[in-house]
Amino acid sequence: MTEVLTNQVVALKEIRLQEEEGAPFTAIREASLLKELKHSNIVTLHDIVHTRETLTFVFEFVNTDLSQYMERHPGGLDHRNVRLFLFQLLRGLSYCHKRRVLHRDVKPQNLLISEMGELKLADFGLARAKSVPSHTYSHEVVTLWYRPPDVLLGSTEYSTSLDIWGVGCIFVEMITGMPTFPGIRDTYDQLDKIFKILGTPTEESWPGVTHLPGYKLQMLGFFKPRKLGLSFPRLYDIIEGETMATSFLQLNPDNRISADEALRHPYFAPLPKKLYELPDELSIFTVEGIYLQQEPNRHHAHSRP
Repeated sequence: MTEVLTNQVVALKEIRLQEEEGAPFTAIREASLLKELKHSNIVTLHDIVHTRETLTFVFEFVNTDLSQYMERHPGGLDHRNVRLFLFQLLRGLSYCHKRRVLHRDVKPQNLLISEMGELKLADFGLARAKSVPSHTYSHEVVTLWYRPPDVLLGSTEYSTSLDIWGVGCIFVEMITGMPTFPGIRDTYDQLDKIFKILGTPTEESWPGVTHLPGYKLQMLGFFKPRKLGLSFPRLYDIIEGETMATSFLQLNPDNRISADEALRHPYFAPLPKKLYELPDELSIFTVEGIYLQQEPNRHHAHSRP
């Protein structure tokens, strides 16, 4: 839903209020978080309009999201565009994580993409400001495909590494054009998809994992780890592509790279150094030589939820 306001197209997110309840907690949480976050890779909340019946968020309008973008360009994106999208995603998350905000629902549908190619984190409905490390979060967060194994196994102690797993899934998906771990049925099916590639974790590889409520070997099966590039050969087509993906997709959350470290990974070496000096509110597309490439015309489409 859009309307013109001061000649500016905006997106409205309307939340109906229940008679007795007042403003829903998640809406209030999203509003207070977003008001604080001012960054070119985070969707801007212009205003909040509160009436008796509704709470309306007035957001900047961004014309598509990464899920739709990948659907329009099936078969994997241009590698240079993947690098720009990933850089912006990490730039936005690094800003959030420094402010102790977890997004908690990093998936392609929540990454808005402008005409120019600006990527903006949106839908902070599940986000939560945290004290590090954090305890007892509900583990019904992040859509199954992008949900990390620690959360799938029932861990309620998680930190910024929660968002990083989703980044890894999206990175591989942008390159291959297919969801990285497309679980079909339930939590155990999702874990099966992950462990078949990354191996079943043990106390040696991940201290404490066998004490997590969901760790039931008879349900999980035992798999040996294999290199990501064997499952996703296209990662080898990109310099440092496999090492970048591997640093995100670590089963043990303590071993996952941080957003800030990831921005300095050799995978980003081809990008101009100026990108690292930009003020938060400036888009990477203000830097000379940064622009989106035309996407390749590949035809094998895939379906996503």
